[in-house]
Amino acid sequence: MSKTREHSVGQGPAKRDSFTSSLGMLAATLGSAVGLGNIWKFPSMTGTNGGATFLFVYLACTIAVGLPVMISEIMLGRTVKANAITTLRKLSPRRQPWGLVGVSGVVAAFLILCFYTEVAGWVFAYIIKGISGSVLTTDPEVASAAFGKLISDPIQSLGWQWGVIALVSFIITFGVSKGIEKVTTRLMPILFCLLIIIGIRSLTLPGASEGLEFLFAPDLSKISGTVVLMAMGLAFFKLSIGMGTMMTYGSYFRDNQNIPMTATKVMLADLTVSMLAGIAIFPAVFAYGFDVSAGPSLLFVTIPAVFASMPFGQLFAVIFFLLAAIASTGAMLSLFEVPVAYLCEAKQMSRKGAVLTTALGIAILGAPAALSHSLTADVTVFGKTFFDLFDYLSSNLFMPAGGLCICIFTGWVFGKEKIKTQLSNRHTLSNEGIVKLFTVLVKYVSPILVALVMLNMLKVF
Repeated sequence: MSKTREHSVGQGPAKRDSFTSSLGMLAATLGSAVGLGNIWKFPSMTGTNGGATFLFVYLACTIAVGLPVMISEIMLGRTVKANAITTLRKLSPRRQPWGLVGVSGVVAAFLILCFYTEVAGWVFAYIIKGISGSVLTTDPEVASAAFGKLISDPIQSLGWQWGVIALVSFIITFGVSKGIEKVTTRLMPILFCLLIIIGIRSLTLPGASEGLEFLFAPDLSKISGTVVLMAMGLAFFKLSIGMGTMMTYGSYFRDNQNIPMTATKVMLADLTVSMLAGIAIFPAVFAYGFDVSAGPSLLFVTIPAVFASMPFGQLFAVIFFLLAAIASTGAMLSLFEVPVAYLCEAKQMSRKGAVLTTALGIAILGAPAALSHSLTADVTVFGKTFFDLFDYLSSNLFMPAGGLCICIFTGWVFGKEKIKTQLSNRHTLSNEGIVKLFTVLVKYVSPILVALVMLNMLKVF
């Protein structure tokens, strides 16, 4: 039998790579959860939805929706020790097509990479532009024009996207322990240190207290159905669930790893990064009188203008975009690993061949997305550019549908007894209360909330 041929459930492929330490597992999983969603999407959505009020709702949604789905994916992946598609196919009762949920996850990861690599490319470009000082201006209109010039240039758009793809491909080629684990173990501490440096600088600015009040003093009267649904959607996106990443990473977990504890640590660390990002951004935005509800343009237009307004702003701008680049790299590694693991295990490809195939696919399909602000701007599908289409399909369809199906499969098909066996590490952990709470959430609470998120994203109501 070939050394790469898959074995029975729970054994996985022969000589299959895996994480080598608890710290490595935590760093890699955190690297997947911490991405541009923390540095870009979380601050922009918090700014446009009431600050601390949105943060309060987001925390509740993360516990009720994000954490149970994350635990489910990691648990299922570790049970089979295989890619997302193979995992669900092997765990499914005969003739039940649950493997399609794994297919949905792989497709979602691939589509996200097609536009996410372009956004990451902008971040890397801003490191260079920050060093040269070409994007540092106190005039938001000038900053907006500089950003517009970057994204409307086909050569720069494709160049930065392909550069990012090449970087991630290089790391992934080394495998799970020598590539993903080694890199994320080093990058995550740097990320936290850089965030703390920016946060301290932001807090020393005059008028910073107003930004802290906006971030930490909730007005519960501002909670609305829209805020709740948007917070649930963000929790889903930020924790990298519903796209096969946590299931794939879970397959590399050791058998003695405490899954509920690890997932909770990741959730808390992810929340900490988001809070630090808020502390780094909002006091500075308030201090210099910029629009806190600038939305997605906050990262590439408002932030450069803010840093240009402060002493040593150029240095702090470079640090800020460096930490954003680190965050995006960790997320891309996990997304990239989803199709690579499938090609290696199910299609018997070498790792280098799987990485090259995935990279070429992303470069080809991602090119129209990268050119959505230039050459393909007038080419639309259902009224959306390729960039917006890939974002919409992955975020509004594949991810929530995948998360909903994962909840249903875990709670109603995988079942209570198997959940208890896996989460207690075959009854070696005394965590009966946690297992019972998780079972209730994943069977009844999370599916309903995920369904509401999906229906809201599809504008059914």
